[in-house]
Amino acid sequence: MNAANQIYHDTEWGIPVHDDRKMFEHLTLECLQCGFSWDLMLKKREIFRECFCNFEYDRIAGFGDEDVKRILNTEGMIRSPRKVGTVINNARCCQQVREEFSSFCDYIWGYSGGKTILYQGHDKRPIPVGNGLSDRISRDLKKRGFKHVGAVTIYSHLQACGVIYTLEKVASGGSGNRGR
Repeated sequence: MNAANQIYHDTEWGIPVHDDRKMFEHLTLECLQCGFSWDLMLKKREIFRECFCNFEYDRIAGFGDEDVKRILNTEGMIRSPRKVGTVINNARCCQQVREEFSSFCDYIWGYSGGKTILYQGHDKRPIPVGNGLSDRISRDLKKRGFKHVGAVTIYSHLQACGVIYTLEKVASGGSGNRGR
């Protein structure tokens, strides 16, 4: 594991997120990661923050064609119009979720009753890449118009935001198992 990934694991991953901007940032990184390594996402994170207004989804929701061109022409940016469009689309969907649930965080945490779900035994069997919870959230997000939010992506998102957590990390004080 490289230094950036270790720092992310030890200081950010799995810590409960209750801030909409941060929750959207985590979801965006997971959506952008499809087809790429997590190390690349961490390496390009500052470029993503610059291109997507520090993940302020209200600002991103107002992006148009000129913004897409600007983003795609940013040095070091992933040159995928589809992924950039997904971020803009998901920002607009987050606004709709906020209208209904008061915040994007309230929506996500509502699935766990506002509590972190601890899982045991990941060290004794293959690490799952999805579960019933990630399936349910994925289906609902898709119904709400979100893109690139399959069950595997959502499972990773729930881990990153501390909604689900492996007990091994809690018990050992270590990085735990991520499956990354």
